[in-house]
Amino acid sequence: MRFNLKRIAANAIIAAVYVSLTLATAGFAYRDIQFRVAEILILLVFFRKDYLFGLTIGCFLANLFGPLGFVDAIFGTLATVISGLLIAYSKRLFLASLYPALINGLVIGAELYFLEGLPFWLSALFVAFGELTVIAVFGYILFSRLRRQPFFLKMIDADQNIPPDM
Repeated sequence: MRFNLKRIAANAIIAAVYVSLTLATAGFAYRDIQFRVAEILILLVFFRKDYLFGLTIGCFLANLFGPLGFVDAIFGTLATVISGLLIAYSKRLFLASLYPALINGLVIGAELYFLEGLPFWLSALFVAFGELTVIAVFGYILFSRLRRQPFFLKMIDADQNIPPDM
């Protein structure tokens, strides 16, 4: 995979949008009951694997500003990388939309348990529910419609999981 200026710029924009959306919705983007709207961007990786770089940087920076700080920047970002890799190699959008709920639920649930003393399974369930709502419901609906739009696929320079009739 070659990185050129266009790909670097696209990933920088994704990182900036991720950070901006997370900070703009900070009241419900962190802690155990979270609906991190920026997480919807992870489904871009379904269409282009290299967008995981921008998402990773955006998640890392956004988590630095959160209440769990550096620990969340490391482990929360690791959860995003794992989810993103699973999504990048998925062939079904709906299945891809479920990975972040599972991975973030477990990782962030553990963070909240060890750092905040919150109950692990309850925290994992709340985080997973927020991820499911944002990604598997809204994200799936949005991206399943957008993937049928040639202008969208061209705009994001999609190079995988393109419907055969495009």
